[in-house]
Amino acid sequence: MFVRTESFSQFIRLYPIVSFIVGIHIVIFGVNLVPFLPEIWIYEHLAGVNLFIQEGEWWRLITPIFVHIGFAHFLFNTFSLILFAPPLERYLGKLKFLALYFLSGIIANVATFILKPLTYSHVGASGAIFGLFGFYLSMVAFQNHILSKESKQVILPIVVIGFLMTFFQSGINVTAHIVGLASGFVFGWLATKNN
Repeated sequence: MFVRTESFSQFIRLYPIVSFIVGIHIVIFGVNLVPFLPEIWIYEHLAGVNLFIQEGEWWRLITPIFVHIGFAHFLFNTFSLILFAPPLERYLGKLKFLALYFLSGIIANVATFILKPLTYSHVGASGAIFGLFGFYLSMVAFQNHILSKESKQVILPIVVIGFLMTFFQSGINVTAHIVGLASGFVFGWLATKNN
């Protein structure tokens, strides 16, 4: 389920939404590498800065989902998306997957705006990715038969380790991780009730 064996063209054809999101990650990260643009340009215009959100720059509740600072941050979130998102895009369908991903990320960013001080700023897809993890947890809790034993043995430790690392690494938006995870879990529970 989590092993990617598709060719590049097969991946794009089978998982167009995941491919589109990954493409946006790459383009935005690539803009940071353009020599004549200051590296901070993307951050200044797209980061979730609570003060600017309060002043009406509402797009900053969405754009941080695509912005990463540093190669390690970009690589980890993009790799997580490539590894864990395709099974959910296939299971949920394009529109429901898109809703799960973006609503989890946006809700995590709204919670960050509400709970963090006005001086707080953040970037990264972690809230949305933790939304996917939350959805997987709801599948384990409410639709146990859908995931194979092997898939559960992969996803559960990843979620637990990812969640625990939230509290031991500096510069992590703890609020976004917790709220993203909870949002995905609730969406999964709602999906179960509607089936």
